[in-house]
Amino acid sequence: MRKKVAFYTLGCKLNFSETSTIARDFTKEGFDRVDFSENADIYVINTCSVTENADKRFKTIVKQAQKINPEAFVAAVGCYAQLKPEELASVDGVDLVLGATEKFKITDYINDLSKNEFGEVHSCEIEEADFYVGSYSIGDRTRAFLKVQDGCDYKCTYCTIPLARGISRSDTLGNVLKNAKEISEKGIKEIVLTGVNIGDYGKGEFGNKKHEHTFFDLVQALDKVDGIERLRISSIEPNLLKNETIDFVANSRTFVPHFHIPLQSGNDAVLKLMRRRYLSNLYVDRVNKIKEVMPHACIGVDVIVGFPGETDDLFLDTYNFLSQLEISYLHVFTYSERDNTVAAKLEGVVAADVRKKRSKMLRGLSVKKRRAFYESQIGTERTVLFESENKEGYIYGFTENYVKVKMPWNPGYVNTVHKVYLTAIDDDGVVRFDFKGKA
Repeated sequence: MRKKVAFYTLGCKLNFSETSTIARDFTKEGFDRVDFSENADIYVINTCSVTENADKRFKTIVKQAQKINPEAFVAAVGCYAQLKPEELASVDGVDLVLGATEKFKITDYINDLSKNEFGEVHSCEIEEADFYVGSYSIGDRTRAFLKVQDGCDYKCTYCTIPLARGISRSDTLGNVLKNAKEISEKGIKEIVLTGVNIGDYGKGEFGNKKHEHTFFDLVQALDKVDGIERLRISSIEPNLLKNETIDFVANSRTFVPHFHIPLQSGNDAVLKLMRRRYLSNLYVDRVNKIKEVMPHACIGVDVIVGFPGETDDLFLDTYNFLSQLEISYLHVFTYSERDNTVAAKLEGVVAADVRKKRSKMLRGLSVKKRRAFYESQIGTERTVLFESENKEGYIYGFTENYVKVKMPWNPGYVNTVHKVYLTAIDDDGVVRFDFKGKA
């Protein structure tokens, strides 16, 4: 009987791409992949440590696995596994914890799937995470997440990512193009470029500072790969998003007019406390430049509320800054203290109920921003890539500029691209359309 393996991924697109790569390694070793809700011999949980909530969810997911199969082998990998391996190993039911350098060698550690009395830990000093492992996600959805870069050399005061993933390092351009070609040959229509700090692309495989290629070189090369219909830049720092890239995307064959640009705060004093590498005026310049050459572009924003030292007035600066900016939606993060970060020792701690209130205000603003952006797109012609899920009798899709649309379920449209006219916003906030013909 072939052994069965199931995966659960917490956190970012980068984690999804790495889970997929690890899953392919299991398949090569003779395992069958099953859904996490099914009975498996081994459950692998790819962890995240960006928010406190991701830490707490880990225990719940372990319990879920044990409920399905109490005898199953449970392994934890990923960022939280690197930062707090002993803490994870002590969770009842966990058999193996692998840090940053070991997670891609997981199949070497599981010759014996019998349960351990205590979780076994294999982790490294993060300085040893200085080599690059390429990965991409496939088979989970109509788009693939293609990892091009890992780690980060920035020292933002709230962030544990450099502690969990190590120095900034990149895949070779040749390997990225090879992976992109492999994805396109599997019939996947959209590739999302992902990494920890993708604008820093080009630092060598071992983190050496000499950039053999830049992010702009990468974008230009990917645009020429045959068979890819859409390329999307997932998230890029404002100081690394250059005019040349924006201009190129505006005229690109495959790159879509959608940018996700972390802001974190609209107040310069808070940005300095965070040790971000730009001030608010640069962010305004980036948004204005995008809208100048792509008025229909979708712009998403990451923002943190309740950072130490953020008074009511400083928060209102952020609220008003975002309110006046021509952006499309927000990802709002409530600040949570992380061990071994500078921010955890800063004065001016914001009360939990105040953090919650500020988060609610910005989430409300996000709803208004998304609605206004969708309204601006009604009456325009767009192309839609349809998703593979039947959700309550509807098939959903996204336009190139990230407007969510729906129509009654029809499996014939799964993973196909069509030209449409956007006609109206439904009660649930999703957009209706009329077909124009196949793209």
